[in-house]
Parts: sequence; structure tokens; C-alpha cells
Amino acid sequence: MYLVKTPQIIQNLFPNFTWKIPAQEPVVYLTFDDGPIPRVTPWVLEQLSQFDAKATFFCVGDNIRKHPEVFQQVVDAGHSVGNHTSNHLNGWTTENIPYFHNVRHCANQVNSVLFRPPYGRLKPKQAQFLQRHYRIVMWDVLSGDFDPKITAEQCYSNVVNNAEPGSIVVFHDSLKAEETLKQVLPRVLQYFADKGYRFGQLNEQALPKLTYKVSA
Repeated sequence: MYLVKTPQIIQNLFPNFTWKIPAQEPVVYLTFDDGPIPRVTPWVLEQLSQFDAKATFFCVGDNIRKHPEVFQQVVDAGHSVGNHTSNHLNGWTTENIPYFHNVRHCANQVNSVLFRPPYGRLKPKQAQFLQRHYRIVMWDVLSGDFDPKITAEQCYSNVVNNAEPGSIVVFHDSLKAEETLKQVLPRVLQYFADKGYRFGQLNEQALPKLTYKVSA
């Protein structure tokens, strides 16, 4: 069970997390979780290049360790990178201190303050600590490319029917999502390009300024 469109009430409950980017212009922020891996990540990079599109890759540290050349391809192509923990840990089922060490190790690999928790799951104490050191980036549109129970057409509809200017959209450059992703991503890129959208990348400059107090 997951929500394709993150309800505003959930976004409001966690104002220190970034769910979307305030935008007056047609821009969408495509993000890719769980890579980098051979075959899938290079294919994603090729699709993005055909549309002169930039994106943000939330990388698993262990995949960076195993495939440093693929990670370097992402960086060399000018995309943004973020932290997705070293071992794709579920915050709800991981003790706090090991979780923090796992996040920090990946942060050193990606050299980024952007952090996305796997599954979007953090315990309150984890969120409280991590938001003092990282910008926690969530999403407002989840493509569902990882879900074998939905068709590629449903995945495509999830994105184009829910994304709007400033939306942060989640895809996965993973083997699990590969079959659906290869059917959907080119169509999504074409759809938004035809609508006059720009494909933006997330970084500290793009994220909204924190105007609220971060808990100590």
C-alpha cells in the first residue's frame, strides 16, 4: 500500500521535509532511487540526455562502492546526487545509532546534504536528528514503477495525471523497476517536453529556504 500523490495534510505534518518545490514556471523534478547499477542507470542517463533533462539520483552507498564507474557517469553528466543510506535501511526497523552511521557513511560517498529515507520511513527521533545535518527530500508523486501489480500504463498515468509545476517525482534505477521504467520514462519525458516543461535537478540552491525552526 502506497500513495501515488502525497496528500497535503501529510506534507503539512512534516514541514521540515521537502515535498515539492514552489514554482511559477513549468518545471518538474525527476528523481531516481536505489542506484547506481550497471545497465539500468546508464540507460536512464541516455534517456535524460535525449531531452537535455537534468535529474537527481538518490544513491545507495553500497551500490556506489560496487559500481563507482556508474556513479561517476551520473556526476559527469551533470546530475545531482543524494544520500539513500549505505544499505537501503528501513528507519522504522533500524536502531537509531546504526541508522545514523549508515546515513553518514553514504553522505561521505555522495558529498551531498540531500537525504531521502528508503521507503520514506523515519522514526521521529531519526527525523529530528537528521534534519539538523541534512535536507530531507521526500516527494509528492510516486510513480509506482517498483510495483509488479500495476501495468506500465498505470505507472505512466500515475505521473502525468498527478505531477504539476514543482512536483518531485520518484522513479527507481533498479532491476526491480527496470521493465516498467523502460516503458514509462521515455513517454514521461516526451509528455512533459511537449507541455513545455523544464526538467530540474535538486540541490541546496533549488530547495526552499528553511523559514521554520529545526528542533535541536
